[in-house]
Amino acid sequence: MACFQAETIRCDFGPAGLLRERIEAGEPCDFFASANVAHPQALLASGRALSVSSFALNRLCLTVRADAMREGDNWRSLLMREDLRIGTSTPGCDPSGDYTQQLFSRMGADGEAIRSRAVALVGGRDSLPLPAGALAAQWLIDHDHTDVFIGYASYAPRLRQISTLRVVDIPEPYNPIAEYAFACLTARGKPLAEFLLSTPAGLILMQHGFN
Repeated sequence: MACFQAETIRCDFGPAGLLRERIEAGEPCDFFASANVAHPQALLASGRALSVSSFALNRLCLTVRADAMREGDNWRSLLMREDLRIGTSTPGCDPSGDYTQQLFSRMGADGEAIRSRAVALVGGRDSLPLPAGALAAQWLIDHDHTDVFIGYASYAPRLRQISTLRVVDIPEPYNPIAEYAFACLTARGKPLAEFLLSTPAGLILMQHGFN
């Protein structure tokens, strides 16, 4: 955003599903970006958006309390350990929560058992408020709300720099692709739409862990 702002713009950040609901309720918006395509497509289908385009890809990873790791642990064994609390984002409200549900579905019977234990801690209507700029995984683990958090892999480079945490990758067959998309709602949003599809924007996104 800092590279784009040639003039003052107002940005509101939050779970994409809840932001979409605000737009559908009549809140003015020129440009809407989401970590999944479904929310922008819903605005296009209802006639509120002029166009929709995808602009980035992401994956999921596990962030784990370092002292909870055992020798030989991997992504699946960590999720299966009943002594560990599992935190997620809120499905329906936050795309990260939706992708996490897809992960559980891809794991078969093990995934169903994990789904029953996982707790949605962020990204919902009544979720814990995170301090501005906080990494959800770090904050939730540091404040003893969870032992394992399932979140976006784009945060992994920053999380790996924190000595009290470990980041564990999830292999491709199980790890859903998070497709980021935007809806351009008015002509005022078109310059930002064009910028996000440009080569400079793509390089910036890659530098921050996106594909």
